Amino acid sequence: MSAIPTPSAPNPQADEASAANSPAVDSIQFVNWFRTVAPYMHAFHGKTFVIGFCGELVQAGKLAELVYDIALLHAMDIRIVVVHGSRPQINEQLKLRGIQAQYVQGMRITDPGTLECAKEAAGELRFDIESEFSMGLPNTPMAHADIHVVSGNFITARPVGIVGGVDFRHTGVVRKVAVNKIHSALQEDNIVLLSPFGFSPTGEGFNLAMEDVATSTAIALQAEKLIFITELPRLLDADGEVITELTADDADQIVKANTINTADGFYLNYAIKACRNGVNRAHLIPFSEEGSLLVELFTHEGTGTMLVNEELEALREATVDDVGSIVDLIAPLEAGGILVARGHDVIEREIETFSLLEHDSVVFGCASLRAWPEVKTGEMACLVVEHSRQGTGYGDQLLKRIEQRAKAGGLKKIFVLTTRSMHWFQRRGFRIGDINDLPPARQKSYNTQRKSQILIKDI
Repeated sequence: MSAIPTPSAPNPQADEASAANSPAVDSIQFVNWFRTVAPYMHAFHGKTFVIGFCGELVQAGKLAELVYDIALLHAMDIRIVVVHGSRPQINEQLKLRGIQAQYVQGMRITDPGTLECAKEAAGELRFDIESEFSMGLPNTPMAHADIHVVSGNFITARPVGIVGGVDFRHTGVVRKVAVNKIHSALQEDNIVLLSPFGFSPTGEGFNLAMEDVATSTAIALQAEKLIFITELPRLLDADGEVITELTADDADQIVKANTINTADGFYLNYAIKACRNGVNRAHLIPFSEEGSLLVELFTHEGTGTMLVNEELEALREATVDDVGSIVDLIAPLEAGGILVARGHDVIEREIETFSLLEHDSVVFGCASLRAWPEVKTGEMACLVVEHSRQGTGYGDQLLKRIEQRAKAGGLKKIFVLTTRSMHWFQRRGFRIGDINDLPPARQKSYNTQRKSQILIKDI
């Protein structure tokens, strides 16, 4: 889905020439765009997002734009925790005071002078952020907004200590998050603002990494999303293609393979930690792109990299040992005429096309992907979830896995043939097609007597 075009400079002649048509076209485009956003709005309603952004974003003059977009999320009844970074601001303060910044293995050593600079930087940033959220000027995205920001000593920290003979002084890591206090603030319709600081039970202050604070908070709150808005460009694979989605395990392999730069690996490690500890999704988004937060959240393509945690022992590709389980699973649907009868030999021959859901070695769901690479199209077939487990999202998991496999194989769209599940697929982005939309070879084998509905989805 495309974002709404940015208005261009006024052109009286062009406006006069197109006045008869453009308002209607613009209205239709807006309505269509808004309708495509609606499913995301429903899905995110009442969920908790933790948004961490780097200090470079503020340095680049992007704070107001980000606040506008966060305010929009807040208006949708999404519960927001904001965590700001301050690295460049601390370095500016150090430079003004003639203090040399000290890092060891990418971690700042916070001596007493650096701690004062960190406090100064965090105070100014907090003031600027609260000021932006307080704006309510007409003719701005903040018009009619009534947003209250709550911050405080929600983070308990401990010192990093001495590592490899290096004393990190007042540099710390998160020890505990005041979950109940944050939940209370969010339930009262506030945005919670956290600075990269924490305090020990003795009152000692510690300089923390924004990424640590954001990740620890997202895990403690069991947030729906952890979102990092970073100073880095989009994450690319070895072929220069944008990596739009990764499992936590795949991301871990990329980090360990050292095929990405250190900064990307730093963010990925925190995102991996979040996904493996109960956060449903983690996103890495570049702030350099206009409206990147909204594009990532409300379009299918997104603009960054999303991490998910899949329980690989429950969702995997089939092997020849699974043929019997698949036959047993689909037999009732074949008997009822819902699925085309395949037989043991067909399943065995096509076993590599199947993905499975299992629990304790019992297969309870399956789907297959047959590819026509020459037209970059695939067919998803035999999507089955055991009756007792239907309605719990397992069908969506299988659909997602098939889409991931199709993307990995270079396919651009998938289609299904169905006689009874048309609405289920339409709710998940499929559109009605006809036989001419099928690959030529599949057109020849299409069973006209079954009169299956053809549905297509771009991926």
